[in-house]
Amino acid sequence: MNDGVVRIAMWSGPRNISTALLRAWENRADTLVCDEPLYAHYLSVTAREHPGSDEVIAAGDTDWTRVVGRLVEGPTGGKTVFYQKHMGHHLLPHMGRDWLLRLENALLIRDPREMLLSLVRNLPDPRIEDTGLPQQVEVLDLVRRETGKTPPVLDARDVLEHPRRTLELLCDALGVEFSERMLSWPAGPRPTDGVWAKHWYREVERSTGFAPWKPRTGELTGEVARLYEECLPYYRKLAERRLRA
Repeated sequence: MNDGVVRIAMWSGPRNISTALLRAWENRADTLVCDEPLYAHYLSVTAREHPGSDEVIAAGDTDWTRVVGRLVEGPTGGKTVFYQKHMGHHLLPHMGRDWLLRLENALLIRDPREMLLSLVRNLPDPRIEDTGLPQQVEVLDLVRRETGKTPPVLDARDVLEHPRRTLELLCDALGVEFSERMLSWPAGPRPTDGVWAKHWYREVERSTGFAPWKPRTGELTGEVARLYEECLPYYRKLAERRLRA
């Protein structure tokens, strides 16, 4: 849509500092944000058991076409940037893909070992689709095939180790000016947080910026260890294209 608004769709996997990145963008004076707008539709279709599923469905819009309409051409209250935090696994097969090409797509990834160690605490039986990695690769391939451009890929570790430089690279790739306000924000919840915040956002609500990267301890066993091996080809394809500070 040629309305002067940069509409950014950031496709993340779970437990990938995606909410901290949402905080960074929301702290800009020029940016409107939305938090996982396709979550209610995803749960209503898949019937996956997530913490607070019924509440998420009740609070959200389960009509994906109506949600997409707002994402690609809805009003932004005068803001010139519309940052959309999406989970890759919310991009279900029946939803179509043409609308993605009306947005500036970007991808947020994390080492699958660290992601899975965190994810299994809230989702004890994850499958490859729950990681968002196949869907992220699909978005990567779609954008490259249809536009000839590679959407920017961020690795969570790079953001934590080099927040300023990595965000400068991201902003440049998306065609927006970097703002110092992206590096720190007030602690606490936000009205824009989804109703699922009480289940997932405890740590980010205490944050005032990007915490230094620390390796996550623990071992993957059984089916989760096998899932890790399944994740690796997807992650590596994305990681080799990531923005490097």
